[in-house]
Amino acid sequence: MGYLRFLIENRLFLLGGFILSFSSSYGQTFFIALFAGEIMREFDLTDGQWGGLYTLGTTISAATMIWAGVLTDTYRVRLLSFWVMLLLAFACLAMAVVTNWILLIVVIYSLRLFGQGMMSEIAYVAMARWFVAARGRAISIASMGFAAGQAVLPIIFVALLVLFDWRTLWVIAALCVLVTIPVIQRLLRQERTPQSLAESDASLGMGAKHWSRAEMLRHPLFYLLVPLMLGPPAWGTALFFQQVHLTETKGWSLVSYVSLMPIFTLSMIVTTFVAGWAIDRFGVKWVVPFQLIPFAISFVLLSHAETIFAAGIALTIFGIGQGMHGTAITAFWAVFYGTRHLGAIKAGAAALMVFGSAIGPGITGVFIDYGIDFSQQMIPIAAFYLVGAALAGLGVLRYQRDLVTAAV
Repeated sequence: MGYLRFLIENRLFLLGGFILSFSSSYGQTFFIALFAGEIMREFDLTDGQWGGLYTLGTTISAATMIWAGVLTDTYRVRLLSFWVMLLLAFACLAMAVVTNWILLIVVIYSLRLFGQGMMSEIAYVAMARWFVAARGRAISIASMGFAAGQAVLPIIFVALLVLFDWRTLWVIAALCVLVTIPVIQRLLRQERTPQSLAESDASLGMGAKHWSRAEMLRHPLFYLLVPLMLGPPAWGTALFFQQVHLTETKGWSLVSYVSLMPIFTLSMIVTTFVAGWAIDRFGVKWVVPFQLIPFAISFVLLSHAETIFAAGIALTIFGIGQGMHGTAITAFWAVFYGTRHLGAIKAGAAALMVFGSAIGPGITGVFIDYGIDFSQQMIPIAAFYLVGAALAGLGVLRYQRDLVTAAV
């Protein structure tokens, strides 16, 4: 099927996935971190304390994701997304009125669970389950919602921050989520059921079977992939979370740095589509082992960057890594472990990734409090990425032989 024909025939489902992933933006670190300076001043927090609160709230949301993500195996996207988006809107409103640091933890937990956790989970699981032969392309198109949010929302809200109080902007975010709900309901009014597609033998995993989450957790491949799952969310989240600190230590203006986001996003978009095509054409096994290498290169370059231009080059390469990772890791679970229990399997992986996004800001914040700038931390982080790439490569090479289809 041609790409244009694929887009036309599946436009409602693909647009639904796009909007769902876009709506996850309000619970993503790149959005929350825009208000880091205001939040720290409001509650008199240091970088380490703010990072610690963020880590705690996100860690609890990661634990919740272990069971909440399983809901995608049972309920239609149309129904599940309605309630998750409603709760996400309430979380945004809660950020607008939060009065102390204890309640701030609860708000962070809610934003991370319903935004970064469940909205992303719903979008990606739906694409991986609804599409088989074109799975890579479907996931790449849906992930463009996240890319679009990352490109436009920081610029819009940083500009609005000059005109409005930061709490008012969270009310605006809540309204944005609420007006999107009826759009999703209309797009998915004739939604495909997850149960029917989950029975398809075309989506069997290793050993010609559908793996349960318990079976996956007993399999060595999962543990070889732990650094691959932890690295991008942990240190990628830290990169956006510490953007205020990074610009201050580098002597750059926040506006100038944020203006690089469209460049980063363009790189991610191009790579996402290339990765989606490569997965459908050659198999996910040829993409997964290499997806951490751009992250390592970008962190080394950004560590030594002295100008905004150099930072732009580093973020462009970082976008390449993001584009590969977002598409390949979702397709990987469906190909290697099957689709019948995909929601539960991806929920376990998503919990680990959310946990990674929790510890990144906390760890880097503590080191900053001890006088080690984030740019100094980037070299050992790059080494972490390279180790993760090596382990993922070994795992995929060893266990891809257990796949019985040509879709690997």
